[in-house]
Amino acid sequence: MNEEQIINKLVNYRRLLARIKVLENFSIGTGITVSRFSQDDQLQELHRRLRGLPSYMYLNAREQQLETTAHAYLTHYPAGVKSQLAAIPTKGADQEDDRLLRELRSKIEKVVEARGWEIRNDFDAVLGRVDELKKLQEEIEQIDSVLEEMESYMPDFVTLLRVHYIDRKPWDEASAIIGVSKTVFYTWRKKALREYAALAR
Repeated sequence: MNEEQIINKLVNYRRLLARIKVLENFSIGTGITVSRFSQDDQLQELHRRLRGLPSYMYLNAREQQLETTAHAYLTHYPAGVKSQLAAIPTKGADQEDDRLLRELRSKIEKVVEARGWEIRNDFDAVLGRVDELKKLQEEIEQIDSVLEEMESYMPDFVTLLRVHYIDRKPWDEASAIIGVSKTVFYTWRKKALREYAALAR
């Protein structure tokens, strides 16, 4: 990461926070926001972990029967309930399989309905916002992590980066806040950016 990239990250820090707030509050429908939707993905992660265990440990007999039917008919296991719903065939090999597949589809449709997806049809746009939210949150976390570690041994340098780039104070105001001369300010700035780059790589 070069000096220009670091400066851009720090200068845009507050804009990233503002965008995160906007994305978190974007309504998917029926009072559900992108933030809530993103949190639901954690439930899917838990389910992925559960799938690593024998199903009899967390599914009842009826659910195990549905699981067996799903395995028999699904050629792939897409992520996301909408994709999963589309992947389940409408017809089975016999009447019993037809009934089980209908039940499986019905359960997934209830999840879709509960999330309010019947209100919005722009699912790709919603998923795009969820993806953007996660990436921005990761970027903010990375910046915070680097600054926090730097602060443990170079607190003055971190103050300089926060005041000058994140708070966007010009060099004269920033140097007055830190209590150093212009020469020291620019010397520290170069060292602070170099140190940030070393930690962030």
